[in-house]
Amino acid sequence: MKPIAIITGATGGIGNAVARRLSSDGFSVVIHYSGNHEKAKAAVKEIERSGGKAVAIAADVSNPYEVKQLFEKAARELGSVAVVVHTAGIMPLSPIKQGDIDTFDRIIATNLRGTFLVMSEAANQLSKGGRVIVFSSSVIARSFPTYGPYIASKAGVEGLVKVLANELGDRGITVNAIAPGPVGTPLFLKSRSKKQIAEMVKMTPLGRIGEAADISGVVAFLAGKDSSWVNGQVLRVNGGFA
Repeated sequence: MKPIAIITGATGGIGNAVARRLSSDGFSVVIHYSGNHEKAKAAVKEIERSGGKAVAIAADVSNPYEVKQLFEKAARELGSVAVVVHTAGIMPLSPIKQGDIDTFDRIIATNLRGTFLVMSEAANQLSKGGRVIVFSSSVIARSFPTYGPYIASKAGVEGLVKVLANELGDRGITVNAIAPGPVGTPLFLKSRSKKQIAEMVKMTPLGRIGEAADISGVVAFLAGKDSSWVNGQVLRVNGGFA
């Protein structure tokens, strides 16, 4: 029987790449999505065409009931979950001086509360030797203007990783985070000018922005047996960006 992986935000650029990579590595995958059912269906069909097995399940990651239902539905449809990869998140930008509390609350609810809820449910559902992989961001080290609420949410995520790793160690469950640098997903490319992208390329010693496959490969490592001694870490997968 194939091991089961839940990938939140699996219709996004990185999440979708992670789902496809884990499927190719022999996992049955849960394509989590929040709103776009058609994209989720397309992601499932793409994996099935490649010979894999996938199901799509909707949930609001900031809602504890829906997160619990996500895990319960995954177990009913595919079986016991072995790996949880939490990529779901949002990144609206706002200068701190504006005091935009609505944007701040929305980011914290999705990025930090959502991560907390997914980690909590994973802690209750995963069996011995499971893997929890969440997402931070390398932009923490850059402290760009307008990124305040986003950076605050991701700094909180990194704190949670260390604590949960200590809480679950006696069950052989590893808990790690990946902090990507700039990655050329459709959303990233659409929301930035060519000048902005060129400036980010200059900040990276390897002379390019990342690709989704750069990130999914590291997820595959953390989800596999070779990472059993990697725990409580934040892997900054960014080409030297920060």
